[in-house]
Amino acid sequence: MHNSALWFRQFGQPEHVITLEQAELTPRPCAMLRVQMRYAPVNPSDLIPITGAYRHRVIPPRIVGYEGVGVVIDADNPEWIGKRILPLRGDGTWQQWVDCPQQWAVPVPDNTPDLLAARGYINPLAAFVMLKQWPVQGKRVLLTAANSSCAALLAQWATIQGATEVVGVCRNEDQKAMLLQNGIRPLTMDDHEALRITAQYADVVFDAVGGSLATLLLSHLQADADFVSYGLLSGEPYQAKNYATWPQRFHLRDTLAVTDSREWQQWFVELWPLLANSQLPDVKLFALAKWRDALRAFAVSGRRCKPVLAMLRDNVTHE
Repeated sequence: MHNSALWFRQFGQPEHVITLEQAELTPRPCAMLRVQMRYAPVNPSDLIPITGAYRHRVIPPRIVGYEGVGVVIDADNPEWIGKRILPLRGDGTWQQWVDCPQQWAVPVPDNTPDLLAARGYINPLAAFVMLKQWPVQGKRVLLTAANSSCAALLAQWATIQGATEVVGVCRNEDQKAMLLQNGIRPLTMDDHEALRITAQYADVVFDAVGGSLATLLLSHLQADADFVSYGLLSGEPYQAKNYATWPQRFHLRDTLAVTDSREWQQWFVELWPLLANSQLPDVKLFALAKWRDALRAFAVSGRRCKPVLAMLRDNVTHE
């Protein structure tokens, strides 16, 4: 039996260095679960490491992909066989078969659809854990990259948690309408005066952009405000200055490195019902062999419609 997988063997632009390769399936390692993948979404966190942005911790050759859903087809414990899981913290998920450590395999509830489960890790868990570490009840929240999937969840769950206001920074006027529909007060990146005023009254900032925008906000925050940097979409760091508040960095990978597997599993127990009642972008399916089309779709409309790779050919037409 063969396994089709999307690899990157050197750094570069994803569309140039990703290759679809086939290899003979090796025997399943002991204590691992062998998972037949169903779906895996396309996220910025999948593509940015390929460019070399995190070359200090992500080194090729590697199979692409950090999340997705599949079915266990082989395991030491037969009770796992047939279960749908998120095969996390194993090999990359952009392939037909994944071997996953049993303690990090997240069971999917029966009432959770595949296409929701496939997107249940990177953005939802990041938003969930950040709101645990920096609670926002009774606080004013400011989000950058407010149209991104993670920021959208932060906004929805901050409101549920009891935030008094959620303000979202977007690129242009065209993106404001979607934010308003989600109860977010929108500001554009070039409205510097409004950003300065809003920053002065913000209690918590969740920043995914960095660069000059983060520098502007940091320069006007009060000393008791929290500034949480969880992304660098601009590709530029914020300037190091003596700010009134000290910037705090959040990276899901670092958090998981010091998290016990039992706590990890409990997070998902709490997360599944929250995710089931959240608004997420629509999905567009692409066969694994059509990965280039999926990347193009992501570049054009990834925030409005999530491209998802369907590892089983039949699933492209089923959902």
